[in-house]
Amino acid sequence: MSGQTHVRDSYRPPFHIENSEETILRFPFPFPEDTYMYSMNVEPHVRGGPVDAMSHTFDVDEHYVGECAEKARILAEDPKRCMVLPHMRDAEWDFLELGMDNLSTDYPEHFTLKKEGNDWLWENHLLNIRQSFVFGDETTLPQAPFEYMARQMQGDFTLHDQRENDLWMDGGMVTSQADWSLKFDMGMSFRQWHAPVPKASEMGIFDRGLRFLLMLQYGRPVRRLNWTMTINPRLDTSPENYMIWGEDRASVTPENVAEKVHLRVELQTLYRLPRSNAILFAIRCYLLPIKDIMTVPKWRKRLHRVLRDLDPALASYKGLDLYRSIVVEFLRPYDDGAPLSTGIQPV
Repeated sequence: MSGQTHVRDSYRPPFHIENSEETILRFPFPFPEDTYMYSMNVEPHVRGGPVDAMSHTFDVDEHYVGECAEKARILAEDPKRCMVLPHMRDAEWDFLELGMDNLSTDYPEHFTLKKEGNDWLWENHLLNIRQSFVFGDETTLPQAPFEYMARQMQGDFTLHDQRENDLWMDGGMVTSQADWSLKFDMGMSFRQWHAPVPKASEMGIFDRGLRFLLMLQYGRPVRRLNWTMTINPRLDTSPENYMIWGEDRASVTPENVAEKVHLRVELQTLYRLPRSNAILFAIRCYLLPIKDIMTVPKWRKRLHRVLRDLDPALASYKGLDLYRSIVVEFLRPYDDGAPLSTGIQPV
């Protein structure tokens, strides 16, 4: 994480997001090859990876303060972006402990945790929070434990109860999603909430994914990358607010494509939780405009090839139809067709 966090970030009009060179190069570019098809692409979530965004259990970068402020605004406008069913209380405390332990270990200059039995003291120096509480006693926190912790972390989080040989979405805080709704998916099974994804079901990907996750072990988290594209640096592209952001897709021109079109990548990590046996699904959203991708020759060439040859059904599902050709034509002169190294690293 760079030394400064951006307090002036604005994820709604007037948009104002700036990425340092460090932030650009640590971006989890999602394409290890020149073509893309939906797949499980799961690997162990170990400390480290081809880019620095994968270096810690939970990533904190220079946009931390701005993203937490945007999350707070969204929750104030729509409190039901955070919902947890009553039987998930142990999972809430599991999540709080996982978050506090790892943030304080990985970023001791920004987060401090002191424990004396069940008496804990948490300090978040970036948000100026200092909280004494009794672990396991939610009356000693200003919010329920899941909400309290998720408000202080970048990205979205969902809690999944394992029963009946399936996973059920029984809790979450979702404020930076790519066009899906926590309110709609709450209580759904694994296959139900993945039903809209084209081709993957026919390919058997979700059946394999569910079998894999049901065997996920404590202490052995996994990760994968997913992607789409977003017009303007909007974190909140929820169905509830489609009337606000949907029309942006028709606003892309050859003149503004580099500024407006953002590659939207989710670093998805999954953890087995110890007390509840639930699974935590963390969805960390990264936005990088075409103009910043252009500064990395390998990435701009590969993005051109992926978008040019993308399966039409996937392009439609990801909502790219109105502007994909504009992006491809903009990138085409910068792709000399030279072979590129396999992997997502910048070189």
